[in-house]
Amino acid sequence: MSNGGATVEASSSLGALGASLLALIFVVALILLLAWLIRRLPGIQMRGHSQLRVVASLSLGVRERVVVVEIGEQQWVLGVTAEQVALIDRLDPPLPSEPAADFSKVLARFGSKDKP
Repeated sequence: MSNGGATVEASSSLGALGASLLALIFVVALILLLAWLIRRLPGIQMRGHSQLRVVASLSLGVRERVVVVEIGEQQWVLGVTAEQVALIDRLDPPLPSEPAADFSKVLARFGSKDKP
């Protein structure tokens, strides 16, 4: 009779270990998912320096982006890939801080450099 009790005890220990391992995997997966969401969602940003912020971002491919970054009073256009970040140009005049009501007017303003 003592042999049957040992197998029940061993199987319950394995069940508890399996449940603990499954819970650990679930928690790690949840942490990784939340970290991925924080990096990918544009509305959620980590608090950083007040003098440095991303003004606009445009995805060009799976891992390629064009990003407008504001540093102090100046705005810079950066090309971002998986391997590097490259400076493209300085924006003069800078993009407006508030969202534009008519995007075509904003494009026309930046398209003609000789007109105010």
